[in-house]
Amino acid sequence: MSDFKVGYARVNINPPLGIGICGYYVPRFAQGILDDLEASALALTYGDKRIVLVSVDSCEIYTELADQYRLAIEQECGLPKEAVFLTATHTHTGPLLVPVDAFEADETVIKKYAEFLGERLVDVVKLALADLKPAKMGYIVGQAPERVAYIRRYKMKDGSTWTCPPVGDPNIDHPIGEVDQRINMLRFDREGGHSVVLVNFGIHSDTVNGDFLSADFPGWMRKTVEKALDGTKCMFFPGAQGDVGSTNVHPSGGDLNDTEISFDNEMKSPGMARFVGRALAGTVLQVYDKVAYVDVDDIHVLPKEIMLPANVPAPEDLPLAHKYKELHDAGRDAEIPYTAMELTTVVAEALRMCRLEHGPMEFKMELTGIQIGPVALLGVPGELFSETGMELKKNDDWAMVLPCVLTNGSEGYFPPKSAYEEGGYEARTSQYKSGVAEVLVSGGKELLDDLKRVTEER
Repeated sequence: MSDFKVGYARVNINPPLGIGICGYYVPRFAQGILDDLEASALALTYGDKRIVLVSVDSCEIYTELADQYRLAIEQECGLPKEAVFLTATHTHTGPLLVPVDAFEADETVIKKYAEFLGERLVDVVKLALADLKPAKMGYIVGQAPERVAYIRRYKMKDGSTWTCPPVGDPNIDHPIGEVDQRINMLRFDREGGHSVVLVNFGIHSDTVNGDFLSADFPGWMRKTVEKALDGTKCMFFPGAQGDVGSTNVHPSGGDLNDTEISFDNEMKSPGMARFVGRALAGTVLQVYDKVAYVDVDDIHVLPKEIMLPANVPAPEDLPLAHKYKELHDAGRDAEIPYTAMELTTVVAEALRMCRLEHGPMEFKMELTGIQIGPVALLGVPGELFSETGMELKKNDDWAMVLPCVLTNGSEGYFPPKSAYEEGGYEARTSQYKSGVAEVLVSGGKELLDDLKRVTEER
């Protein structure tokens, strides 16, 4: 083995009961715990260079808060903020980190939990850095099994576009887009320590529903892999999943076993989380022994700032937006003339319009590139569509590119131009103008090129 070393640690991050649950526009408060929420850290060193990859069972960590957490890790652990790759698994049954007016939740509880989470993130990084051992890395691409991932945006026979239409709706014509069924996997074997497998796949962690805290399918995947592979730990980093869910709108056979149709027309239940987690774990088990080991002769991190134009509202749209926001904040969604996912869409769109009524006209966004030998991770602080992730993976200069969403921030959806033309939840609620995905692809590829150039120059 080379000078490459890897450390690993995991900590519990369960919040107090009663805290608001993040993930929907319907207020929910934690009544219990289905399974533990956790944060895992993978520390990488080569010589005097140090990078830490952190996976957190959270729906989203907004950029301002993510920056605070990364700065705390920098101050307490002695590595630069830029070297902290902080990613939320996007579980929709995780706690709020920022107070939301409509929830009428205890602001003090949420702020205390956000502080607690920051302390636990510092702890898990310290523990991972203290666990460093000589290591080697392998990579491989697996294929997701059937009945797990589906495009959730559909063109309807009447010409409209729906995100999450009703299951079995005869008006459904065809899905808009294609699921990237590839599962990227990195395996780290450490001298005298656990092996660690890092899984990167694009699908929403939104299979549970309800008011019990849960890590969703990533928790099931982790414990299934770890039970089957003695001495191995598992981490999940979500890939491009902005338009990908786990609901089959044309179910057959046993597709509806141990699940139910949720308020937003999707197939959800603890049983659904178990199914998706076990299915993805099955792919990990299939390919685990066949990774291609590579020399890790260096590691590097490189950030890149890009500017994105804001999707500011037209003045004539604001009166209705304010009306819907006022009704929603007062808990009177029943007075808004929509139901199910249509209601979610118009509420989220109204909130976006009100939020951007006075600007800003553009947003600064930071992408993060990580080199681990011939492999690159590309961190994006929001949600990419599947087609955007596939475009970013097209790079002959790297053995593998892993697009990781909700990394070092959570700034909403980045839909492609076609989605703005078609409509649907993601484009109507995005705070960015049409063209945002294309700017991100250009910026991401430039960052990967710059990372490769820096690598070759050393």
